[in-house]
Amino acid sequence: MNGEKRGKGTFETTTESPEETLRLGRLLGEILPPGSFVALVGILGAGKTLLAKGIAGGLGVGNEREVTSPSFVLVNEYRGRFPVFHLDLYRLENFAAVEEIGWDEFVCGPGVTLVEWADKVEEDLPEERIEVHLQWLSEEERKIVFSPRGTPGKKIIAELEHRWKKEA
Repeated sequence: MNGEKRGKGTFETTTESPEETLRLGRLLGEILPPGSFVALVGILGAGKTLLAKGIAGGLGVGNEREVTSPSFVLVNEYRGRFPVFHLDLYRLENFAAVEEIGWDEFVCGPGVTLVEWADKVEEDLPEERIEVHLQWLSEEERKIVFSPRGTPGKKIIAELEHRWKKEA
């Protein structure tokens, strides 16, 4: 999931405030279909949870402030237009822990799955996914790169880029 793997269909942007990062996440959430898998990658403080909050809001989760990083429980489930599964693998010691909580249900399920620290289980990620690389530029600014893996991801990212530029 490193930078060299980025290819056609990639969308890169910079957000200049937490509110902009949330708005970008909401736009993505509005267009994600059921069964989508979003792999969030970046160092501590890069904005993974903030973007996840926005995505959840766009998916119809009533109070995106309730969306928190599930660092100690590995997964939180929220109700929106369809189930939203939010996993945080920061404290993950081995993949067996994720398998025990039902990894296959998240990967193959009817909801949307958001995974922070997805690079920790790169070899176990589904082939069809959207990878989001977040980079902390300053207290307010984030560089965010959306990379598709598979045809559905390309269409989703193209739509996200179109809507984002339209709002600018």
